[in-house]
Amino acid sequence: MKKLFTLLTLLSMAFTFTYAQSIDSSIVKIYTVSKATNYLEPWNSSVQRSSGSGSIISGNRILTNAHVIANETFIEVKKYGDTKRYQAEVIFVSHDTDLALLKVKDEDFFKDTTPLSFGTLPKMQDKVTVYGYPMGGHTISISTGIVSRIEHNRYVHSGKSFLSIQIDAAINPGNSGGPALSNGKIVGVVMQGISFSQNIGYMVPVDIIQHFLKDVSDKKLDGFPKLGIMTDKIENPSLKEYYHLAEDAGGVLVVDIVHNSVLKEVLKKEDIITAIDGHKIESDGTVEFRPHQYTHFKYFIDLHQYGDEVSLDVLRDGKKLALKVKLPATSSKEKSTYSQLEYDKMPTYFMLGGYVFSPITQNLLNSSNSPVLSLRYAATKFPKKDKQDLVVLLKVLASSHTRGDYGLSMWQIEKVNDKKFKNFQEFYHLVMDSKEKFVVLEDEDGAKVVINKKEALDAESGLLKRYSIKANKSDDL
Repeated sequence: MKKLFTLLTLLSMAFTFTYAQSIDSSIVKIYTVSKATNYLEPWNSSVQRSSGSGSIISGNRILTNAHVIANETFIEVKKYGDTKRYQAEVIFVSHDTDLALLKVKDEDFFKDTTPLSFGTLPKMQDKVTVYGYPMGGHTISISTGIVSRIEHNRYVHSGKSFLSIQIDAAINPGNSGGPALSNGKIVGVVMQGISFSQNIGYMVPVDIIQHFLKDVSDKKLDGFPKLGIMTDKIENPSLKEYYHLAEDAGGVLVVDIVHNSVLKEVLKKEDIITAIDGHKIESDGTVEFRPHQYTHFKYFIDLHQYGDEVSLDVLRDGKKLALKVKLPATSSKEKSTYSQLEYDKMPTYFMLGGYVFSPITQNLLNSSNSPVLSLRYAATKFPKKDKQDLVVLLKVLASSHTRGDYGLSMWQIEKVNDKKFKNFQEFYHLVMDSKEKFVVLEDEDGAKVVINKKEALDAESGLLKRYSIKANKSDDL
């Protein structure tokens, strides 16, 4: 009997060892060379090197974070137990949800590896094991933690809000993109930690990952459906009474609707959405996604793909309505606010004789120390049908014909020679195609900057040489 027990123990240990080895062999270190852009000097860039983690999943694919490979120019991967690096490339990337899929050109990389499979959304206090290659060493690191919170949070990489899992495992630079496993299955991908905190880390949950994988199964990324509405909570008793909402009822108030919203023909301003797909919205704008667990109401929108149908319960002028919305088959590429984050591209700009112009992006706002509060506030608004970009005079390079304007920066432009424009491309053509002697730029208050176009064009080549600028405009123009 004792011998049998010993044999069973040895077999169990051997199975555990083999099982652990199969997981380790599926954990990948990712080496990225990327182009670091400079939105304050949009013609400049530098090279950065970084590393992250990933995991092998079905189809000979590597799952990782978008921020691990963002702005990449060259990617290499190395699997556990191997010293050779293999060249990789991006198949799909969702910057919104900080997820990416890679493939390796040499399929020998996948020999002796076992793809990891996916589990289900963990529960509070479930134990998870985090795998990756964090700073402080070159080999694989394994740490454990407890699920301490599940709710919508802001993803640092994109600034967008999605469901996330908070864990108390140690998360360090280099861990990003590595899997978090429960019972040997992926339940999340490590994405970010909080500096100066006591082991607070966040994962992209398996629900978001599965949505991403299903989305790209048709070889095209659409992303998560956007309703294109601005909403507000209805917690104040007087506000509820004003909108004929019962004191114990919940919902969110529709404050604004973007011009290209899928709900433009369905909802009206001051409608109250009380439920999505039959799930009640509370007064604080949350929904119960599990018994006694609440998160942002968009959770039940995030479960959908483009092309799905969504049911909305709406209160309009005190009357209850049951509405159905067919999400478009593909996503709209128009921006949800003026100040979107950009990835995998050089900044857009052009220069006219030392006057440098650029569209407003979140990258530019993040780079600038200039307060310009009115501009920053305007950048958070919905783009209009006839106004898709905010354009600024980014800076003025010193020369004889720009005297007096050197101090101008981040100056918002509303008109060119008394003409308004829809986007940066249209602004560019208004300036460059003008036959007038002067290009007159005007802000919303009527202040003007006047440029002698011939003098500006004559000075252009000398300025490019003096300031070591390779071109007077970005490649996309």
